[in-house]
Amino acid sequence: MAANCTALGISTLALLVERPMHPYEMYQLLIQRRQDRVVKVRPGSLYHTVHWLEDHGMVRPASTEREGNRPERTIYEITAEGRAALTRRVTGMLATPVNEFPEFPLAIGEAHNLPHDTVIALLGQRLALLEADLEEMENGIRDAESREVEPAYLLSVSYSRAMHAAELRWLRQLLSDLGTNVIPWPENGQSQDLTTKRRTNRRQTNKELHAHA
Repeated sequence: MAANCTALGISTLALLVERPMHPYEMYQLLIQRRQDRVVKVRPGSLYHTVHWLEDHGMVRPASTEREGNRPERTIYEITAEGRAALTRRVTGMLATPVNEFPEFPLAIGEAHNLPHDTVIALLGQRLALLEADLEEMENGIRDAESREVEPAYLLSVSYSRAMHAAELRWLRQLLSDLGTNVIPWPENGQSQDLTTKRRTNRRQTNKELHAHA
């Protein structure tokens, strides 16, 4: 059952380990801790997830409360099955790398199909967006720290910040290499010619090495 639990389901179970909560309180905590950087969360999807977990025996209603004239709110708590599911899922995700098939590695691998100047312009746009995103992330972390959010709850956004910073360094170097022609770029359908030339050069180099051996 745990394998079918979504990322939002895992986050929901983890919150309920702390204490019983109403779904909207869960949503507020996820936003406060910047978990929306790693889990797609909306109030509607969170309510749906809670009901799914309840249907599968991982959470259950603990109590209800009412504030003023507002409708009653159900407070949920995690069950023994929910704790076991959370433990199994997090254990597996921590220990075992999984290829999540992100789009950018595919795009950069096929970028040679576009003109040189176009690739530079597009990567420049990506660089600017990542820089803005990283700044927003750092502001969010500082805000969470000012609210005295425990560092353990910020590990996911800290990881995202490190990944953004690493990609930015790589992109800056790539743009420099492309701008100075350190990386030869096939133009006008010449990718096959470039590949053939490289193979010829490798064969020639191998012959010379064998001749001197």
